[in-house]
Amino acid sequence: MYKIFLTSLIITLLTASQIFAAGSSDTGSSKTRTQYDMAVSHIKSAKELEKKGKVEKAKKKYEKAQKLLLKTNKQKPGNADTLNYLGFTTRKLGDFENGEKYYLQGLAIEPQHIGINEYLGELYVSTNRKDLALQRLEVLKNCNCKEYEDLKEIIAGKKDSKY
Repeated sequence: MYKIFLTSLIITLLTASQIFAAGSSDTGSSKTRTQYDMAVSHIKSAKELEKKGKVEKAKKKYEKAQKLLLKTNKQKPGNADTLNYLGFTTRKLGDFENGEKYYLQGLAIEPQHIGINEYLGELYVSTNRKDLALQRLEVLKNCNCKEYEDLKEIIAGKKDSKY
């Protein structure tokens, strides 16, 4: 009887520890953030800083994000989202030429990418190439998205680029 009790206790304890361990890993508290995730966090933070007029602090966040995105792109090339944010951070840091190159690389992978088309259109407006901005707007025409309306207003001069 004692032997059966002890065996049952051990089985119960082992089962409970496995259930607890399984439950712990599912909580997400130990989820590893990727370099891409960290870069996106820096970008979001930089945008908020810009809204508050803290341009230098925002610039530092964009620089951190760009470094992480460059590493991500080197490790896993060919991701349109990574290239979109690489173009964005590069443009925000004043390098329109290389920002455009990243956007174009992203479009070569995913021609209908909403973010790239909007941001590239904004870059074209900023660099006085309205004809190219209109081409990006045309791509977004049927997306039924906010990005289309934003770019349309920026091209028309009714709105400043939000970023």
